[in-house]
Amino acid sequence: MEKKKEVEAGTMLPVMEAFYTIQGEGTFSGHPAYFIRLGGCDVGCVWCDVKDSWEAAKWPVLTIEDIVAEARQYPGRKVVITGGEPLMYNLNPLTTLLKKEGFTTHIETSGAHPFSGEFDWVCFSPKKFKAPHPSIYEVANELKVVIFHKSDFDFAEKHASQVNKACKLLLQPEWSKAKIFTNEIITYAKSHPNWNISLQTHKFMDIP
Repeated sequence: MEKKKEVEAGTMLPVMEAFYTIQGEGTFSGHPAYFIRLGGCDVGCVWCDVKDSWEAAKWPVLTIEDIVAEARQYPGRKVVITGGEPLMYNLNPLTTLLKKEGFTTHIETSGAHPFSGEFDWVCFSPKKFKAPHPSIYEVANELKVVIFHKSDFDFAEKHASQVNKACKLLLQPEWSKAKIFTNEIITYAKSHPNWNISLQTHKFMDIP
């Protein structure tokens, strides 16, 4: 099967980087995790801190066997698939193999494409730049909304009204706007206690 068809099938994927670190955001902040950052994104957030990931063609295309073999070298068994926008790809083959090898699988996604893959934890972080696909709402374990503008609070509530009842609700200040919005997020969470706060702790701690 030629490489393009294998990418379409999800048996090969463009990988920008993969690394073992500490999860810095969301519900699992502080947990050791192996990150697989796939190349390619068509969402285009203006404040994205990994814009280099947007162009899939820049990155090597690896077999899922090679991707999982790299992950096996580290003691942690929590894998986070991120991007870019990972749901641009069929993630069923990769997550099936990861789970066969004993990994717990997490994803961080804008939800802009149909959901695929077998995940133990789904972090849904919607973006204004491209509407989520309806399939994300019922599977989301965590709704993490980045606060970049005052209007993002209403944006957060719009999506909170659509996720399943068990989904955790998190507000996170965009890093460059943290001094502006952190206090507003604190006030909002105190007034709306169904929301919790997520911080990018890896940036405070200078963890890659």
